[in-house]
Amino acid sequence: MTVLYLGVFAITSLFVRHSETPKAKKQNRFIVLIPSYKSGRSLEMTVKSILGQSYSQRQFDVTVIADHEDEMTMFHLAQHPITLLTPNFRRQSRTKSLQLAINNLPQFKIYDAVVILEAGDVVEQEFLEQVNDAYEAAGTKAIQTHKLSLNRDTTPARLSAIFEEINNSIFRRGHISIGLPAALASSGMAFEFNWFKDYIQKAKAHWADKELEAMLTRQHIYVDYFDKISVYNEKARQAEDFNRKHRSWIWTQFRSILRNIRYLPAALINRHYDLIDKLLQWMLIPRMIMMVVIIIMGILVPFIYMTAALKWWALFAIVLLIFAIATPNYLVDDKWDSTFFKIPVVFLSSFLNKFKLGRKFNDMIDLKN
Repeated sequence: MTVLYLGVFAITSLFVRHSETPKAKKQNRFIVLIPSYKSGRSLEMTVKSILGQSYSQRQFDVTVIADHEDEMTMFHLAQHPITLLTPNFRRQSRTKSLQLAINNLPQFKIYDAVVILEAGDVVEQEFLEQVNDAYEAAGTKAIQTHKLSLNRDTTPARLSAIFEEINNSIFRRGHISIGLPAALASSGMAFEFNWFKDYIQKAKAHWADKELEAMLTRQHIYVDYFDKISVYNEKARQAEDFNRKHRSWIWTQFRSILRNIRYLPAALINRHYDLIDKLLQWMLIPRMIMMVVIIIMGILVPFIYMTAALKWWALFAIVLLIFAIATPNYLVDDKWDSTFFKIPVVFLSSFLNKFKLGRKFNDMIDLKN
């Protein structure tokens, strides 16, 4: 069912028509929030990127929530015209960081929309101008921009880049092509300010994106996706960093389905297709685990029962075809196939990381090819 779901939306993603976004008649006032945790140089890179906008400097403010950053990073950040908050949470929490930022905004300042970035994001000079045009054209309270990779210099970084674009094709472009809302992507998002101010306070998970997504869907608020507005994100170069982030996403997805499965009967009765689709989406086997299972079963089953192996080989071929359809041409290079075959090694390294063998695995797959 996971393969079928991915296949359907990979195909529908091919039928999106890219139209020009009309120029907005007014400049909205934005507050840009950048939560970070031990990000160092990546955080300062993001701050410099957003401050270098062609958008009117009077029409946007930047708040950085720097959790557990080192002294040198804090010193450099203090040189920029931003609001710098320095929490020291016992446990990393993007949700708490965003809540802290909203609660510390000056009462006399009025904003139209909030833009969420994360440490490691780099945007072009026209980013806020493009977001302003898109926000006005969408006519909805939430939009998602196109996240793509800033680097592809190691196997984990290439995997992150490929999965990011597959997500863009299937869960964003493929969905809006048939009128379903796009999935949020943790950053590069813009929300109507008053809505975000109210509902971020109700979020309880450490990673608020899925909760916000569920709130938007239950309220029949459409999330639009703008493929031509780019946010370049610095991907994890180390296998353990790659696995840590994906474990966090898997856990967040699992909690999201537990929190929202109770809405499924009412959604079916009321034909709330957006919510039904969102719940099905969260029930899918994570693609990383799916690929590991298919590859391992395809290797082991022939030694047990050759006929049964045909199913796993067929699934592997179909999944590669789906991923090829969903992956932009610029990512399909001579390392594309070999990168997927290394998924079990990357996955296994996360379990062995505490041992010398695991560190050797990480060193092996983190080498530049």
